[in-house]
Amino acid sequence: MYVRTNTRKNKDGSVVEYIQLAHNRRHPNKKYSVAQVIYTFGRKDQLDVSAIKRLIKSLSRLISSEDAMELKANISGLDGFEFISSRPAGGAHLLKGLWERLKINDCIKGALKNRAFSAPIGDALFALVANRALAPASKLAVEKWVSDQVYLGNDKKIQVQHLYRSMDFLLEHQENIQERVFWSTATLLNLTVDLIFFDTTNTYFEIDDPGPSELKAWTRSKQKRDDLPHVTVGLAVTREGIPVKCWVLPGNQHDAKCVDQVQQDLNSWKLGKVVWVMDRGMTSDENKRILQRAGGQYILGEKLRGRIKNNEKALNTGGRYKKIRKNLHIKEVHVGKGTGKGRYVIAYNPEQATHDKKTRERLLERIASELTSIKTLPEKKRIKANVLLKTHRSMGRYLKEQKNGNLKVDKAVVKREEKLDGKYLLSTSDESMSAEDIALGYKQLYEVEHAFRTLKSSLSLRPVYHSKDDRIRSHVMLCWLALMLVRTAEYETKLTWQNIRAEIEQIHIGEFVHKDARILQYTEVTQKQRNIFKKLRIKPPCTFKKIELSS
Repeated sequence: MYVRTNTRKNKDGSVVEYIQLAHNRRHPNKKYSVAQVIYTFGRKDQLDVSAIKRLIKSLSRLISSEDAMELKANISGLDGFEFISSRPAGGAHLLKGLWERLKINDCIKGALKNRAFSAPIGDALFALVANRALAPASKLAVEKWVSDQVYLGNDKKIQVQHLYRSMDFLLEHQENIQERVFWSTATLLNLTVDLIFFDTTNTYFEIDDPGPSELKAWTRSKQKRDDLPHVTVGLAVTREGIPVKCWVLPGNQHDAKCVDQVQQDLNSWKLGKVVWVMDRGMTSDENKRILQRAGGQYILGEKLRGRIKNNEKALNTGGRYKKIRKNLHIKEVHVGKGTGKGRYVIAYNPEQATHDKKTRERLLERIASELTSIKTLPEKKRIKANVLLKTHRSMGRYLKEQKNGNLKVDKAVVKREEKLDGKYLLSTSDESMSAEDIALGYKQLYEVEHAFRTLKSSLSLRPVYHSKDDRIRSHVMLCWLALMLVRTAEYETKLTWQNIRAEIEQIHIGEFVHKDARILQYTEVTQKQRNIFKKLRIKPPCTFKKIELSS
């Protein structure tokens, strides 16, 4: 298939040229190829150039980035140049722009100011963080990724020794870097730092021998990987979901025990009045006192079960619910008197209540079926089956043992559970916040869960293959920096990182060489890509990145 020009002479002697799309087809009778016109674009002097451009763009989607670069080179007048390679460059360009905007580079340069490093520490750190955001891999694999699979714009070659040196440097200055980067981001994005959301998760290690460690521990895993050693990762974020600080804690340390360290660390940041928002695992009386140090306040999710005196009193206090959202009704209650008086907010979700009821009904049907089948078993097997059913994680709490050893449904427990359908209980020390703000603020704890999902999926926080504690801490810090870039991009564009990455990574950079020159040229930036760069206040890449002429 090819484009051909057909000429026609008019009566007045003028010549008109027509542009046609044609291909050669073998004639069945004449036994030779003849030109067959597929489409006529019209007169050469009246061509719809914009329509042809749209057609070329549409067709270019069907070919590889390398072929597109080679075709563009021919169109741009680079005939005679040899097309060497094409590498993704858009994602790195975007991350580098955010790296500069959030002044992370300035923080690193400040820490490097009085150090005599010959290794490119700053470039190596950016390479590690960019790899987390674009194509997570092991530290050994990053060296090949930087040299062959992506264009980061580094002047010096990044070696694996540089990567490990940069990790050691990052760990040495992590406290200062985290604080400076957060405040730079908070100022740039005009963040509201009044609510701090905190939660923890586990991450595990794919190593045979964990070796001596203050962090790694064999413990019950939230991800059901009890066969591997773990550490605990704590994360604080703002109400916009921007990470504030991260912590690496022993894997067997209970969530409630980390509150003291977390509160002390952020007290030194002088955040002003802060309300801590935490989940049910943090609600001890000691933690409540800790969170109120230096004028701090808290909103805590309370346990609905467990016969906790004040919680039961709060749940049993009468009063009407106030509807503040379609699926959120609230009721404020106070328990106790004087200094022991506590403020609680009961939240109720009608849709969740319906879901809880249906779930319980299915579970009770299953229990009835299990009890019926157990009755038909021989005595020894029946005893064992009763024990297994009574200790079952979900069914066991609805059962009680009779004097003869048989099990039956505990109707009192069922009745108590019915009262809890669709509810969650919050306690707070802040008397100035409205009950509505307390309930809505707690719902934003989802932002921490979203951040953890990003860390675990997009940024591949786990599994971790490092064995030394310092390397583990540094790995988590790298993930925190990548999360800062990713969440900033999501916050400003209102798009998911997966969608941003998929769109921007279509931008490639091609390398063309000639005996006297070398050229690095970007593919054309689409309108959708330009919109993303505009929202992030980052300049799109110029067409020609580098032109080198031999002397």
